[in-house]
Amino acid sequence: MTDRRTRLEPQWDERPPREDVPPQRVDTGRGMPSPGLIFLAIAVIGSILYMAFVISVRDSSQIPLMASGAVVLAIVFGALAVYSLRATLRAGLEAGQGGRAMLVAVVGGVAAMVAAGFAAGAIILFQIGSWKP
Repeated sequence: MTDRRTRLEPQWDERPPREDVPPQRVDTGRGMPSPGLIFLAIAVIGSILYMAFVISVRDSSQIPLMASGAVVLAIVFGALAVYSLRATLRAGLEAGQGGRAMLVAVVGGVAAMVAAGFAAGAIILFQIGSWKP
């Protein structure tokens, strides 16, 4: 014996629309971007500008500055990959959002690879910066 109920029972079925109540509008449009996405966009732009500044400076402290910038970029792109994972899962649960889920998954995968590249670059730059002949 089980207490499971089938989904075809009347309590699970949708109620027929009432004539005296106007139908509610289903909001399918996209709203404002989330604060997390805005934060990540600002962090990516700021980190890239910082790296551009560091590359343009010719100084003895250039390599440690590049290493710190690469660490920040690795963290930011890693956070973007995690955010994309969450967005992919949410889009995959919604009906008719398969294309969006696939696009976000590809963006997240690229962000994860870029994060791994910047992390590897930061490790190499830290090793080069601490080398003494």
